[in-house]
Amino acid sequence: MPTSGVTNRKMKEILRLYHEANLSMHQIAKSLNLSSGVVCKYLKKAELEGIKWPLPEHIKTDHDLEAVLKSKSSQSVEEVDFSKTSIELKRKGVTLCLLWEEYTQSGLTTLSYSQFCRRYRTWKSKQPISMRQTHIAGDKVFIDYSGMTFDVIDPETSEIRAAQIFIGVLGASSYTYAEATWTQQLDDWISSHVRMFEFFGGVPNLLVPDNLKSAVHKACKYDPDINPSYAELVMHYNTAVLPARPYKPKDKAKAEAGVQLVQRWILARLRNETFMGLDELNLAIRKCLKVLNSKPFKKQPGSRLEVFMTLEQSALKPLPKTRFEFKHYKQAKVNIDYHIELMGHYYSVPYRYIGERVDIWYNHVIVEAFYNGQRISIHQRANLHDKHTTLPEHMPKSHQAQAKWSKERFINWAKSIGTYTTMVIEQRFEQKQHEEQAFRSCLGILNLAKSYSNQRLEAACHYAYMRNICSRKSIVSILEKGIDQQPVLEAPLLQKTLTHENIRGAHYYH
Repeated sequence: MPTSGVTNRKMKEILRLYHEANLSMHQIAKSLNLSSGVVCKYLKKAELEGIKWPLPEHIKTDHDLEAVLKSKSSQSVEEVDFSKTSIELKRKGVTLCLLWEEYTQSGLTTLSYSQFCRRYRTWKSKQPISMRQTHIAGDKVFIDYSGMTFDVIDPETSEIRAAQIFIGVLGASSYTYAEATWTQQLDDWISSHVRMFEFFGGVPNLLVPDNLKSAVHKACKYDPDINPSYAELVMHYNTAVLPARPYKPKDKAKAEAGVQLVQRWILARLRNETFMGLDELNLAIRKCLKVLNSKPFKKQPGSRLEVFMTLEQSALKPLPKTRFEFKHYKQAKVNIDYHIELMGHYYSVPYRYIGERVDIWYNHVIVEAFYNGQRISIHQRANLHDKHTTLPEHMPKSHQAQAKWSKERFINWAKSIGTYTTMVIEQRFEQKQHEEQAFRSCLGILNLAKSYSNQRLEAACHYAYMRNICSRKSIVSILEKGIDQQPVLEAPLLQKTLTHENIRGAHYYH
């Protein structure tokens, strides 16, 4: 077994065999029963001191040689700045082997590669958890909400509300972003991301959020289900999501550290101040962020801002040309009247998609429908309940083009049940601008015969028509309460000018 013990004689022999006998380091180590690392170390030390073979004149004794080669120089292992090594490792493609080669060539260390790696691991194990992980520049941003809220006066109500604090921390530089929002709901969550990217001036490769419901529908260790609106944001900014695993705090150590810093350095400092609205609070948070990011690190050189500017900013992906606009998402089935329902209002799509399931993306301005990723309709958002927004180009060119459903078919179906059922169905068509808009309501009324029988539906339509309450909701109520089975006096027909589904009359409440 090779030994690391080196006598004065072996020191001389290392120099002689290398310079005079021209042996390799491996051959010298085998000849003197030493490790290759030890031979390399002493040869590099001798080279730094300018010692070759034969020995220079100022090395007169073995003791002189030992004093020079075994002395601790300014480039000794204890003085290797591993904090700088840790920062360099955050650059893409940089490895410990590359850094060791650079250090040895420039004389910054005499350690063998294995010793260098071992010393670096020892130094790294003594760092805080968030600093032990090696994060590549521009790779990840860790995202979370502070558990601590901040009281703000709502300018609209003058009441005190608890504002939520959104926090994002870049992995390599620990450069921190924070802002206040009223909620942690999806629209606030996504808007905070947009402002965070603009604060950084770029986009990292990965977003690492906690398992917040606004980001992750279903928390799972292996295959988390990402919210569709959040997925659209991710696609727009050409990044990806890697949610922290449930019950794995090390996955989001940077976020946890960022939360603590924001709570101590920002929220605690602002605790005695009063803010009217989120804008005032966020302005104060921005000023505190500038101080926090410029504050020097305790255990490594520089500050968050310095490391961000020199290392991470250039590694971020550029922002897209357009700002992301938040939209809600839902799925809907196209009904027989070629309309989709959104919050009580009906929007048309091309009639050929009847019966298909479509994706709806909407905000307070527009409503868009997509089928298999292709947009098939776009409308301005309307908030009128039980009304239709219909584009002429979505309608069939003729009833023959939609032979399955037509006004005539509904009328004939109603005639098979009874006279008053027919009158109710005809009234439903009269009240709509386009006959297709009545299809959904008529189908709902006629299908009641399957649950209550033709006789009861006819009786309920008789009662409803005589009192001008012909909506499906009214007829369902009559059937559920059994009013159609009670003997009642005939009510006089109302004049045509007063015919409207919302005019019920006093008899409705009998």
